[in-house]
Amino acid sequence: MDTSKWALDIAEKIHQKELSVVERNNNRIPYTTDQGKFDDWSEDGKICWWTNGFWAGMLWQLYHAFGDTSFMTCAKNIESKLDKNLMNYMGMDHDSGFKWLLTAGASYELTKSDASKNRFMLAAGNLAGRFNLNANLIRAWNDSGNGDTSGWAIIDCMMNLPLLYKASELTCDPRFTQIAMAHADRAMEVFIREDGSSHHIITFDPNTGAILKPLGGQGMDEGSSWTRGQSWALYGFSLSYRHTKKESYLTTAIKVADYILSQIPVSNRIPVDYKQPKDCSWEDDTAAAITASGLLLLSEELLSTDASRSKKYKDTAIGLLQTLATESCNWDNSVDHFLENCSAAYHDEKHNFAIIYGDYYFIEAILRLCNKEIFLW
Repeated sequence: MDTSKWALDIAEKIHQKELSVVERNNNRIPYTTDQGKFDDWSEDGKICWWTNGFWAGMLWQLYHAFGDTSFMTCAKNIESKLDKNLMNYMGMDHDSGFKWLLTAGASYELTKSDASKNRFMLAAGNLAGRFNLNANLIRAWNDSGNGDTSGWAIIDCMMNLPLLYKASELTCDPRFTQIAMAHADRAMEVFIREDGSSHHIITFDPNTGAILKPLGGQGMDEGSSWTRGQSWALYGFSLSYRHTKKESYLTTAIKVADYILSQIPVSNRIPVDYKQPKDCSWEDDTAAAITASGLLLLSEELLSTDASRSKKYKDTAIGLLQTLATESCNWDNSVDHFLENCSAAYHDEKHNFAIIYGDYYFIEAILRLCNKEIFLW
């Protein structure tokens, strides 16, 4: 198969479908779908949800790739709506990168909007302020809904560090990068296990910084291997290497990637947890899409120094994407989502459904293969 042609064909199918989807959803911020139609998380009680930047990120990617102004108009509307989150202290947490890299960051990259730059820096300043000096870790959630989480850090935060790296680039202020690297350095020590798998949550004493214990979080249990957590680790350390060129980040990304490759089923259909029972049918297309996009980035970083490993990672990513495109995607233009077998957490009641960030990373990875992506991390 001509992979380049295949990817271009899939990208055009995505483009044509999303022209229909954005037309009927130009005032929504979706998380999932109900009978194929997007829900809406733009109301006050939901506006702070961590996934609320991904629909805009998809639209900016498609605007950059194909130029349709309807994508840009909707993305700008979402960015404005997120001001309610930006001004809500308890609604700000470690996931600011997911929200403002894909909205204000993308907007500034493509339009040089001063208002977008201002939003971006406000979000970066808040994320930097969550850094615990004793633990050298960025605090995850606020107390709301989780009890006392002042000593909680999660592997997902590795994906939000580019908000800080880019803040340093925008301002020539090294403080943001210093905080990001301090967190990444500590995360290598406390999250990544000897075999290359990752914990989801690490708890620490917020006063002394002493590490207390890991928690199973959204995986099956502590000691298991939540697949989306593994994908965050793979992609996150690859991103820290991209921004800093610190060799230990590359080494860690390779360690995690090799673990993931040892666990991927022959079917390329990714479970919710790599340690879940063999008779469990729960899948997570989001983990597959994130893993694919992360492997493509890592492959690019290794192309000139380790061509064999680079090819192996790229080939694995393509296999995952082809499986998603043929076995998990809904290509009906009247249906708002693409991927249909996503899971948020192992112990949730609901599995194998649509989630917006699965679609984002699938589209990002396809456009990366086509050299049509705008790099938003």
